[in-house]
Amino acid sequence: MAGFISPQGNDYIMLQITSKNVKDNYAIPLLQSDFLSGSLQQDSNIRPNKIFTLEQSLILYKAGHLTENKLKECIDKACSIIKAR
Repeated sequence: MAGFISPQGNDYIMLQITSKNVKDNYAIPLLQSDFLSGSLQQDSNIRPNKIFTLEQSLILYKAGHLTENKLKECIDKACSIIKAR
C-alpha cells in the first residue's frame, strides 16, 4: 500500500500496491529505483484506481519512502481518475 496523503485525523489515504502483472491503463510501475529509502522484495505496480483509507493504528510498518517524482506521479494519476468520473 502506498500512502500519499495524511488528512486530519488518524486515517491515511492509500493506494494498492501489487506484485502481480496488472493489465490496466492506470497501473504505475514501482521499481527499486523509485525509493529514497527502503524497498520491496520485487518490482511491483501501484494502482491509483484502487484508493482506500486506512486507520493509522493498522499500519504495521513502512517498507520505504518514494522519490518526490514517483509520489507526484501517483497523486497526479489518482487525481486525474477522480476528475474524470
